[in-house]
Amino acid sequence: MTMIDPITTIAGPLASLGVAEIERIRDIVTASELFTPTTRFAYVGLEEPHKLEVLDFLAGIADRPDRRARVMLLDMASGHSTDSVVSLDTGQIVTTSVLDGSTGQLPVLLEEFEAIGAIVAADPRWVAALEARGTSVDSVVCVPLSAGYYDYPEEVGRRILRVLAFRQDYPEDHPWAHPVDGLCAYVDASSRTITRLIDAGVMPIPAEGGNFDDPAVQGAPLTALKPISITQPEGPSFEVDGESVTWGNWKFDVGFDPREGLILRQLSFFDGVEQRPIMYRGSIAEMVVPYGDPSPVRFWQNYFDTGEYLFGRFTNSLALGCDCVGEIKYFDAVLADEVGNPQVIQNGICMHEEDFGTLWKHSDMFTGSNEVRRSRRLVISFFTTVGNYDYGFYWYLYLDGTIECEAKLTGILFTSSYVEGSPYASEVAPGLGAPYHQHHFSARLDMMVDGLSNAVDEVDAVRLPISETNPHGGAFTNSATRLSSEADASRLADASVGRAWHIVNTEKTNRLGRPTGYVLMPQQSPTLMADPASSIAERAAFTTKQLWVTQYDPAERYPAGDFVHQNPGGDGLPRYMAGDRSVDGEDIVLWHTFGPTHFPRPEDWPVMPTDYAKFTLKPYGFFDRNPALNVPPNASAHECSHGGEGHADHAGHQH
Repeated sequence: MTMIDPITTIAGPLASLGVAEIERIRDIVTASELFTPTTRFAYVGLEEPHKLEVLDFLAGIADRPDRRARVMLLDMASGHSTDSVVSLDTGQIVTTSVLDGSTGQLPVLLEEFEAIGAIVAADPRWVAALEARGTSVDSVVCVPLSAGYYDYPEEVGRRILRVLAFRQDYPEDHPWAHPVDGLCAYVDASSRTITRLIDAGVMPIPAEGGNFDDPAVQGAPLTALKPISITQPEGPSFEVDGESVTWGNWKFDVGFDPREGLILRQLSFFDGVEQRPIMYRGSIAEMVVPYGDPSPVRFWQNYFDTGEYLFGRFTNSLALGCDCVGEIKYFDAVLADEVGNPQVIQNGICMHEEDFGTLWKHSDMFTGSNEVRRSRRLVISFFTTVGNYDYGFYWYLYLDGTIECEAKLTGILFTSSYVEGSPYASEVAPGLGAPYHQHHFSARLDMMVDGLSNAVDEVDAVRLPISETNPHGGAFTNSATRLSSEADASRLADASVGRAWHIVNTEKTNRLGRPTGYVLMPQQSPTLMADPASSIAERAAFTTKQLWVTQYDPAERYPAGDFVHQNPGGDGLPRYMAGDRSVDGEDIVLWHTFGPTHFPRPEDWPVMPTDYAKFTLKPYGFFDRNPALNVPPNASAHECSHGGEGHADHAGHQH
């Protein structure tokens, strides 16, 4: 075991890894026996301490836990893969395990992606297949994609990518408009060879371009739109200290991880007397995009953008006035590149306030009272581009204690050649298909509603029949079912009964004597459309239910398991829940699956207008009354628009 001189750090136990720490991790690893000239860093992230250790430290009754990082290494020459924990306090490698590939591979590296073009171009079969389609290796771009798992003997223990081609007619031409369909190469990224070439027949390459950034394609600019000016003349309402944020009655920390991207930590709300915890940690812990085209060259298309590709690596550097507007606070995203050096994505996370219409209002017919308050929300967001799709993840905090998480989906459709009458794809341009697909996001919600003793009640609306107590048939009620253990804690949403899940504290009550709680309100959408016996259903079991509840375990961080690339299935949530632990009055984690099922439209081409998917966490008995009663009215009528002359005066005022 190699030891590097320890460094002095004042970072808190959950602070995101900084530049100096990543440099130290690199030095520890490269000085060890784990490292060779062909070794690459597949993942470097914070190894989070147990929640109880962190809470004891924050309470001042324990020392700061050892600050550690998790490091995954891949030898590009041999495929040798290791998973290690490194102590930043001692400078030692604490543990190391070697992956044999039977339970999955390390995430796909950018260096592997970049090598694919030369690998396939060196194979005469690939060259001949392109020539048969009237194109060449010099006229196409290769799109290497994660392989899934299909029990092919020659792929056992090997790092496999599946490769599709798209013709690019000139350097500025977007190749997604010209799929070279009917052709796919299976590539061993370590041996740099094609293991299988699938040539299912020559198909026409769509000719029409899809260059959405070409003014000729965009058409004449829409000139009727007048500017919208968003100003906060006295500055924003939030205060920031490092990664810690206070806004209104909210307090929380912002974090970043190369796998999960944006993380919110230790969300709490001040109720006028005390700062009350609600959620210890929230993140998008996994997402998968399963496609529904069973063709010989596309049946395997199922991408885990978090676990296979580490979508935090592709975080966009945001620019003022584009992705966010108003008075903005940016946080840089820091991660390690594949040789272990720190990489800083400037302005990777954006935080700003937004007006959000009416918070509460009433005009009383008896007293003449006429009161209205404006709502606003705090927005914390980041955008990541994974191949053809762009995803924005937005967390919203509201003045009334509501929390929302919204995914925004835009970018370019993954295309195919369209076969007339296809039941698996839409025609979005002449001869250009867009296969049907789904987007399943898994939000890991480590809840802490008023403390660690939490439980979940499934609440349904209930119709009541005409009876002696309901003679006119208008009565209805609700039913609540406590989820007692993990065996009954994987649940389906049901819009027909307005199903919601109440996270309640089993030890705390409000002034009415009822448990304090929050309610998870899902947005109804289909679960995984693939057959339950399919490979993707085994690998992405989290997509088969909208809710899973587990007892907290710091090692259980990802719903599809730690090593998703080429994982045969059964990992993640099915394994976590196999012990059937109690979730009633325990420290629990909710895993919520949400996202759209996409039957593409012509309007989604050549670039897709943003689609949305979200869920809501709303206080339910957490407060004794409306917590936003003390929000003041607008300081002056000048802050509102009055139309006519008043509007002209307002528009002319310079803040």
